[in-house]
Amino acid sequence: MTTQPCSSFFKPSAFLLYVLCCALFMFSSSTFAAVSIKDVRIWTAPDHTRLVFDLSGSVLYDIFRLHQPERIVIDIKKSKMNAKVSELKIPDAVLLSLRHGKQKGGTTRLVLDVRDGVSPRSFLLKKSNNKPNRLVVDLIPKQEQATVLKQPQAKNNQSDIIIAVDAGHGGEDPGAIGRNKLQEKKVTLGIAIELAKLIDAQPGMKAVLVRNGDYFVKLANRVKKVRDSGADMMISIHADAVTTRSVKGASVYTLSESGATPDRVAAALAAKENASDLIGGAMVEQEVSNPLVRNILGDMAKRDGLDSSEMFANLVLNKLKASFPIKYEKPKHARFAVLTALEIPSVLVEVDYISNPKRESLLNTKAHQEKLAQAMFQASHDFFTRMGLLEKLDPLIHTVNPGESLWSIAKQYGVSVTSILELNRLKQNALSVGQRLRMPQS
Repeated sequence: MTTQPCSSFFKPSAFLLYVLCCALFMFSSSTFAAVSIKDVRIWTAPDHTRLVFDLSGSVLYDIFRLHQPERIVIDIKKSKMNAKVSELKIPDAVLLSLRHGKQKGGTTRLVLDVRDGVSPRSFLLKKSNNKPNRLVVDLIPKQEQATVLKQPQAKNNQSDIIIAVDAGHGGEDPGAIGRNKLQEKKVTLGIAIELAKLIDAQPGMKAVLVRNGDYFVKLANRVKKVRDSGADMMISIHADAVTTRSVKGASVYTLSESGATPDRVAAALAAKENASDLIGGAMVEQEVSNPLVRNILGDMAKRDGLDSSEMFANLVLNKLKASFPIKYEKPKHARFAVLTALEIPSVLVEVDYISNPKRESLLNTKAHQEKLAQAMFQASHDFFTRMGLLEKLDPLIHTVNPGESLWSIAKQYGVSVTSILELNRLKQNALSVGQRLRMPQS
C-alpha cells in the first residue's frame, strides 16, 4: 500500500481553488454592490421644491451648483438609476428639467436645470417606519431665502378674526392609509380647503391654510406659520387608523397640560402624529435653547389658552355629534407638537377612522368633506359669538338686490366703490343677487 506524504494532503485541489475564488467574488460583489436609486418624487411647496430619492442602502454623495445656465449637480457614489425619471411632472416653479447619466467609478450624476438664484439644501434619512434610506434635496428660490430670515410678523390692525386651518400630513408623509388606498393627507387637505372657504365667506372672519397643496411641512413650521399669521384660533385636521376595521367616529384633542399624557390611547396617537417629521423627511437639526419658544407666556395666559381650547373642543364635538358618529364623548388631551401655540385656542380633530372601509368611502367624497367642514365652521363661529367678538367686529352688511351695482350701493351708504372692493377683497365689479357685502364706515 502506497501512502501519500503528509504535506501533499494539505495541498488545495483545483476544485477547492475554484470554490474559494467564487466565494471571494461573491463576497466582493455583495460588499461593493451598487446602491439602487429605486424611486424619485417631486413635491412643490410655496417656498421650495423638494426631491426625494429612495435608496436601497446608504450612500455617499456630492452636491454643487453651476452657472450659465443655472444647474444643481448631484453625484451619488456607487449607485445605479432604477427609477423612472421620465415620469416626473416637470417643470415646476423652481425645477425646469432633470437628466441623469453614469460617471466613472459607478457614480450616478443627476443634473437639475433650475431657475436663477436657486440654492440647494440636502440631507440623508436612514431607513425607518417602513421608509427606505432617502436622499432629500430642497431647491430654495432666492426670494424665499430672505423670507425665511424674517422675524415673526406682529398681528396687524385689521378687524378680521383669523383662523389657521392645518391639514395634517402631506408630501412624503401620507398619514394613515385606508384599505382602498385613500391617503389621510388627501382627506385632510380636502376638508381644510372647504373649511377655509366657509370661514372666508363669513364677514369678520378670515382663514389661513397652513398648507394648500400636497407638500410636507414640518411640525415646528406649522406652529410658526400659525403664529406668524397672527391667528386667533387653530384647527388641525386628521383621520385616524387602527387595526380593527369596524372602529369609527370622530374625536377632538387639546394639548395636555402636564408633561405626560395619562391616557395611553391618546399618548399613542400623539406619538404617531409627532413622528410626522421623521416620516415626511424633516432635516435633522440640533435643538436650540430659546427661552422665548420654551416659555412663550406666563402661567395665567397658558391657563387661559388651555381653557379656551377645552371650551372650543366641546363645541366642535357637539357640532360633529349632530351629524356624525363620535368615538369619544368628551375632548381628550395629549402632547401634540402641532398644538403648542398655547396663546390661542387650538384643537386637533380626528374626523373619523380611515381604516374603516365604509367611513373611508365617505371621507373620499366632497359632500362628506363639506359637511365635516361645516360642523367645524359652526363651532368656531359659535365660539367667537360667545366671546362677544363677532358682533363687535361685524360691520354693516348689505345684501345685493336685483338691479343694484357697486356704484349705486356706494352712493346709498356714502362710501367709495374702491373702499367696498378693498374691504370685501373683491377683484372685480361683478355682483350677484343675494351676495352679502361688508360696508365700510362712512
